[in-house]
Amino acid sequence: MAVSTRSRRNLAIGIAFLLPNILGFLVFTFGPLFFSFFLAFTNWDLRRHNIFHWEPLEFAGLDNLVRLLFHGRFWETLGNTLFLMIGIPFTIAGSLILALLLSRSMSGGSGRIYAALVASAVLVASAVMLTASGAGLSAMMILLAGVVCGIFVIGSAGGTTVYRTLFYLPHFTAGVAVFLLWQRLYGREGPINNALEPVLDGLTDLVRATPPLLYQGVMVLLLAGSLGLLAFGARRLWRMWDDGELVPGGVALPMVFLLLPFALAAPLGWISPGAFGWVGLAGALLFVMTYSASIVTARPNFTAAQGDGVGTALLFSLALMTAQFVLIGLGMVLNSLPEMARVEEGLSPPEWLTSTAWAKPALMIMGFWAGVGSNNMLLYLAGLSNVPQDLYEAADIDGASRLQKFWQVTWPQLAPTTFFISIMAVIGGLQMGFEMVRTMTQGEAGTTVLAYYIYIEGFEEGRLGYASALAWAMFALVFVVTLFNWRFGNRYVND
Repeated sequence: MAVSTRSRRNLAIGIAFLLPNILGFLVFTFGPLFFSFFLAFTNWDLRRHNIFHWEPLEFAGLDNLVRLLFHGRFWETLGNTLFLMIGIPFTIAGSLILALLLSRSMSGGSGRIYAALVASAVLVASAVMLTASGAGLSAMMILLAGVVCGIFVIGSAGGTTVYRTLFYLPHFTAGVAVFLLWQRLYGREGPINNALEPVLDGLTDLVRATPPLLYQGVMVLLLAGSLGLLAFGARRLWRMWDDGELVPGGVALPMVFLLLPFALAAPLGWISPGAFGWVGLAGALLFVMTYSASIVTARPNFTAAQGDGVGTALLFSLALMTAQFVLIGLGMVLNSLPEMARVEEGLSPPEWLTSTAWAKPALMIMGFWAGVGSNNMLLYLAGLSNVPQDLYEAADIDGASRLQKFWQVTWPQLAPTTFFISIMAVIGGLQMGFEMVRTMTQGEAGTTVLAYYIYIEGFEEGRLGYASALAWAMFALVFVVTLFNWRFGNRYVND
């Protein structure tokens, strides 16, 4: 009986300690979630349902969901969100490169070598500052050059610990203040445009002196390179299917991703039909039709189990799709350079945050700056520290090069870390952009993302029912993508 009384008393004490946390969860998390789920099926509108004017609240059923699916604004904002997520692979790759560099010791081995390293850093920084001072740059650009040179000198003197701290600072200080700073940097008379102006003046003279046919030829080469990536991707998928690493049904969606750049390029005017666009698109479609017919009629050497290789094929195709978009974008820019240089003022710095063509890339550049040294870098540093050194020693005995050691040893050992980072990056990417867009562009120039659209519908337009349906649609999207990553990506990591 005494034991039972003591157990009840311990249980009561434990519940008393947990009660503040439980109450906080019920009031500030579960309660709003349940209320928003209820609102998603109503016609709640602040203009009709408020303390000054109250109309009967009606149950709307699936009307909000139907409106969401057939409303072009939703798909536009979802497209903007997915476009900004193109920068995620570059950010993850940058974090990995930073981690590889910062995992090495910078002590120099001896005091003399260390002193020479610091002296070289000071010499380079001094030369850069003298050049910047005599180049006619603005005071802000000279200040920024001084900050970069100071970081270089302090990092060389302090070693990898200082560099890790400095690279992590953008993530630590990310917020409205940083967005306002970048808004100033991207201004018409901001430091970035002041630095670009002399470079663009020289480029204008070069473009005017070069035959336009040369730029069209380079554009054709870049577009041919994107077609080459399509052929390479299709060949790789064929080999995976033929070797029993990929189920036949797993080929369809990766091929859709590989065709997407060409499906969007010509109709949206990214490629000039007279130059290469329609011919390239027709060639790509003919290639895919031939490839699909061959893969349907042929038989693989080995048969894959259900679901095998789907995650790997999708990640592979998404990486190639990003490279294809980059090549097509460069080709588009090069093709338009002669026409842009023929105007009287020549090439001018872009309107970063007010131009539809530059607003999203500007936000992606800022996101890369903030994310490359973030928690992803720390996770990769932790993963690199756990790679067994015996594997590197065995690779050295076999005569493996640095690149071979990375692909055969480092990269497979970092698969669990990359898997976790990818899932968290996709979740964050689908929810990203509210503070950034509201502070820097207010949704103008095609930068309205899904999170900001929910805010507009709920708190500016007052349509709380529709905004709640949007929020739950975003939750469903995040859940499905995460479940898909876990279903196929986790198998790849475990294998």
